[in-house]
Amino acid sequence: MRAIGYRLPAIGRRSTGDRKGRRAGTLLLAATLAAAPCAAQTIAIEGGTVYTMTGAPIQGGTVLIRDGVIVEVGTGVAIPAGARRIDARGKIVTPGLFDSGTNIGLVEIEQITETNDFQVGAEEDDMVAAGFNVADGLNPNSIVIPITRVAGITTAVSRPLGGLFAGQGVVIDLLGGDQEAMLVRNPVAMFAALGETTRDVVKRTRGGTAMLFREVLEDARAYARNRQAFERGDTREFSVDRVDLEALQPVLRREIPLVVGAHRASDIETVLRLAREYGFRPIIFGGTEAWMVADDLARARVPVIVKVLQNLPESFEKLGATYENAARLRRAGVQVAIATGDTWKSFNLRQEAGNAVAHGLPYDEALRALTLYPAQIWGLQERYGSLAPGRVANVVVWGGDPLELLTPVTGVIIRGQEVPLTSRETELRDRYLRLDEGRAYTR
Repeated sequence: MRAIGYRLPAIGRRSTGDRKGRRAGTLLLAATLAAAPCAAQTIAIEGGTVYTMTGAPIQGGTVLIRDGVIVEVGTGVAIPAGARRIDARGKIVTPGLFDSGTNIGLVEIEQITETNDFQVGAEEDDMVAAGFNVADGLNPNSIVIPITRVAGITTAVSRPLGGLFAGQGVVIDLLGGDQEAMLVRNPVAMFAALGETTRDVVKRTRGGTAMLFREVLEDARAYARNRQAFERGDTREFSVDRVDLEALQPVLRREIPLVVGAHRASDIETVLRLAREYGFRPIIFGGTEAWMVADDLARARVPVIVKVLQNLPESFEKLGATYENAARLRRAGVQVAIATGDTWKSFNLRQEAGNAVAHGLPYDEALRALTLYPAQIWGLQERYGSLAPGRVANVVVWGGDPLELLTPVTGVIIRGQEVPLTSRETELRDRYLRLDEGRAYTR
């Protein structure tokens, strides 16, 4: 079945951009993409339809930003003298989009292991790498960052992959330019997986993999009870290293959630059972067949991060794939966030949401699944995910419906700073529109 994109009649076309000649040298291009946006200032986005995510859209509203924070949202907002005014009349204003499943800043070219920093070992998966934290490998000058943010994505989870326990992920804002400044929450969660890909690593059946999962958590419990004895060498031998046992303590104390990649309905039920046994806070990532156990997820109040564009049985654990997954989960009362599960194509996030709308998810719920719900799932709702006083000023201005693929992004603000709507792709587009003396290339 072919995916059908959600469309509104009124659409915009992306501008061909500035066609002035640019020097095509590699160093200049890199400098352009890596440059930090201008300093935070007072900004007024005025006249647009403002989707706050916490109430009805505000027609002709204004979003006032000062020093990187939203200070007022509504109509009749007094705009200070000297503020930077952005005309949003006829446009839509939303919080910046939030992709909950990427490796942004951790990989440039997947086939080149030297650029691969989302695994503790770049060449082969470590079965248990709970102590691994991706924060130290983030590249704030990654070419992927400007490509992603010009599509209206301002915040992302950058996560580890591989093995049974892959390690600790982080939430980042896509400002770029400074590793420490990008970090929003570090760590945000521990990441693990159950299912076919994990089976290939641990070389065990599903039951054997669950047994190993329990063994690791049991060892982490025992380590917490006997830390001093462990230091003296007076404990039994544990199945994993000290650094991994230590990293699992915040999970057992429920200080951070355990995100488990699982697709088959029975694997999701196993995660719920393990969570009851060990008391951790689970989040399901992927959840292709989550709709089959939606009532159980709702009762346990376990959120699911889904990729919408899956309706073919790519593997035996995804036989129940359907575009209606997100809609069915939401109807059952499960909190749903939409993610791409991608890095280089994270810009497809709104296409995922648009297809969810086309297959039963209410429009407002789809927008919240890109903004407010991810913020809530990651415990950031007091600072992210909505347009309200006190929130971090991550704001996007759209030329039309945000879920329409041809709608242009006309403005992106991250932490109160306007970011340039340029990337390697726009630079290459403009370069090859001009071959000689400003003449456009035509066939």
